[in-house]
Amino acid sequence: MNDTPDQSAAPEADKGADAPRLELSASRGFETWLAGAVVSLAFTTYQAGKLFLLGVQPSGRLSVFERTFERCMGLHADRNTLWMSSIFQMWRFENALEAGQMQDSYDAVYLPQVAYTTGDLDIHDVMVGKDGKPIFCATLFNCLGTLSETHSFQPIWRPPFISKLAAEDRCHLNGLAGKDGEPAYVTMVSRSDAVDGWRDRRTDGGLVMDVASGEVVANGLSMPHSPRLVGDRLYMLNSGTGQFGYVDINTGKFEEITFCPGFARGLSIQGKYALIGLSMPRDNKTFSGLPLDQAMKDRDVEPRCGLIVIDLDSGDAIHWVRLEGIVSEIYDVAMVTGVRRPMAIGTRTDDIRRMISLAPSEFDA
Repeated sequence: MNDTPDQSAAPEADKGADAPRLELSASRGFETWLAGAVVSLAFTTYQAGKLFLLGVQPSGRLSVFERTFERCMGLHADRNTLWMSSIFQMWRFENALEAGQMQDSYDAVYLPQVAYTTGDLDIHDVMVGKDGKPIFCATLFNCLGTLSETHSFQPIWRPPFISKLAAEDRCHLNGLAGKDGEPAYVTMVSRSDAVDGWRDRRTDGGLVMDVASGEVVANGLSMPHSPRLVGDRLYMLNSGTGQFGYVDINTGKFEEITFCPGFARGLSIQGKYALIGLSMPRDNKTFSGLPLDQAMKDRDVEPRCGLIVIDLDSGDAIHWVRLEGIVSEIYDVAMVTGVRRPMAIGTRTDDIRRMISLAPSEFDA
């Protein structure tokens, strides 16, 4: 793992003029919105191998902090804990600061506390269960899993049509929505039960499944991702068409809220706002030949990589962030409420040697 310092304007600027750089631009008033909402943003890009944390500096300028993890994807974050999957590990970061504490103008310092070695499971979405342990999509094995103290992972559920747990990525089970600490709904690109079969069903083979019953809630979707249950509404991304919307659990009908100008993956909802990640299309069969291609042409727009913030009341994109240069794809996103400016400690810095916190003990009495 390599670490880079926080540089609000250009996180890659210290690597030489010829090195690939991140170019970031945001809508007018984006920093003001972050500050007013008392929220910060986190997102992962497995294409560039980066975890990014966006917040606001005391001066009001945007703060951009990054750490490097190979193939980082699934992300779950709140003020205290951040879970993130990488190519063969599941990381748990803990905020080393108490509420009200600051360190160098940061109000959250995420310290890598534990890394579980899982092997390459192609972990996608991550949620936290009732016991505080992560539950995740082990996409390579077409199932949901959790951590094991003695094995790579513990499978806990698989779709009824999957005949065998095998490292074959048959249906591309990628999305997970929880309810009360239990897995509730999953998305997958197809109901294929043969190795790599999902790639032949990208246009309309996608479905949403109820975990408890194993019944299909909605089908006919195109590469669905990132289901998120809020109340009785299951928000999600119909990525192959560019639609952000929700599924009516009773009818199975998908209702569009807004169009996303890029391949949409990664969804976080807090209050009336939805944060969505956008990716540039790859020049391969996975992302090409989808209904999204024509939808972009019809709207006369070019695909982009970045973030958009949607007002759920109006369906309008009230803010955006564009990413260019080293980053062209995003996997997961998170809005962290109650944190204005986060950072993360790397394992190859002097900082980690000096980050020592003491748990309460009998000597404190």
